[in-house]
Amino acid sequence: MQDRLCSKVACAREAVSTLTYDYGDQMAAIGPLGAAGDRHAHDLCAIHTDRLSVPRGWVVVRHETISPR
Repeated sequence: MQDRLCSKVACAREAVSTLTYDYGDQMAAIGPLGAAGDRHAHDLCAIHTDRLSVPRGWVVVRHETISPR
């Protein structure tokens, strides 16, 4: 399996999440890595995932994975 890298310019860290936007609803969704090759999705490393910011008035939905007990 090939490592997926962060989509941010000049970042070579391994991607840990995928970001998608819905411009019509002014919403950004971030969650576990999605399918590779989706041109409407952006992979992010842990640092860029934590630092994510969106335009004023937008909503961010964070999908967390639940670990089994």
